[in-house]
Amino acid sequence: MPALYVMIPAALLIVGIAIYIFFWAVDSGQYDDLDSPAHSILFDDQDPQHTAAVEEAKGNRPDSASDADSHTPPHA
Repeated sequence: MPALYVMIPAALLIVGIAIYIFFWAVDSGQYDDLDSPAHSILFDDQDPQHTAAVEEAKGNRPDSASDADSHTPPHA
C-alpha cells in the first residue's frame, strides 16, 4: 500500500509530461503536413549532376575510377 503513494503521483507526473510534449508538438507544427512525406517516397529525385549510373549502364567507367580499380571487384 505505501508503494501506491509513490507510484500514483509518479504516473500522474509522467502522463502530465506526455500531454505537455504532445501539445508542444502540435503547437510547433509537427503535425501540419502528414501527406507529403508519405507520398515523397514514391517519386525519384532527378539529379542531373549524378551521371555515374548512366555511364555504368552504357558500359563506360566514371571519370573518377582509375585503371587499377577496373580489375578489382567491388567490396560489399
